[in-house]
Amino acid sequence: MDLKQIRSYIVVCETQSLSRAADVLGLSQPSLSRQMQMLEAELRHHLLTRTGRGVVPTPAGLRFLEHAKALDDLAAHARQDMRSYAGTAQERVRLGMPHRVARRLAPRIVQTFRRQHADAALTVAEGLSSEMSEWLLKDRVDLALLYDPQPSRRVRFESVYREELVLAYVKACRPAPPRRVRASELSRYPLVLPSAPNTIRALVDKTCRELDVELHIAAEVDVVHTILETVTQDNLYTILPRSALHDSPGQHELACSEIIDPVIMNNLTLATPMRDPLPPLVEATAKIIRSLDMRQLFA
Repeated sequence: MDLKQIRSYIVVCETQSLSRAADVLGLSQPSLSRQMQMLEAELRHHLLTRTGRGVVPTPAGLRFLEHAKALDDLAAHARQDMRSYAGTAQERVRLGMPHRVARRLAPRIVQTFRRQHADAALTVAEGLSSEMSEWLLKDRVDLALLYDPQPSRRVRFESVYREELVLAYVKACRPAPPRRVRASELSRYPLVLPSAPNTIRALVDKTCRELDVELHIAAEVDVVHTILETVTQDNLYTILPRSALHDSPGQHELACSEIIDPVIMNNLTLATPMRDPLPPLVEATAKIIRSLDMRQLFA
């Protein structure tokens, strides 16, 4: 038994899927399966059982999961302690953010961080929310800002800003939608949306499934700037956070309608590892993020 096997077992239990766990861990599925088989052989217990939807821990597996989490936490504390042991080494914290969030928040966070922690360094990594979530589990970032993350027993989530999604289009677009559009009427509009597993797409798809609405997807484009550029070049519509419209060079050509019944809201969350206490510099960075006036920065 080694720490890699223990970490792998925790991720398998958390995701309840060997394929998903393999993606998170950066392993091939056969390699991960061999790790689990070796772990079961050493412990002389079946730890996992297959279901129609994936894998779940057996009673023995649940018992071992408690030990695995304790060992994983102990190893994490040991790593952090040794990182901070070298008194002459510069302290560093790694923060992950989606691209659009980084453009708005990173300058303010970096400015405040430098003022408060002149002898430390802040690294900002950018990517999709799904990437940032995996990087946090892989210890590639110390904390992250994520949109609508999946629940995790290894990560603590704290909502820091919620924003409504709107139906966006060029002002000359015909037919021009009313000022308010019911979610049940979204099927009327040919849409340009990000492809799954983008969080905006997941929110829109979930709402429409619940209303039994079939969307008219004209194109799938994953970058917000490209979506807005595509919309301005054709008689198309999109669904985005209201603040995203201000990021477009052609923002003066754009208009939007509120989506109601229901209003669709995204949720920007601060994600930190589920361990107490957090390293002081990580907690200090989280405090800076909590202190930001998000409404003003996303206006």
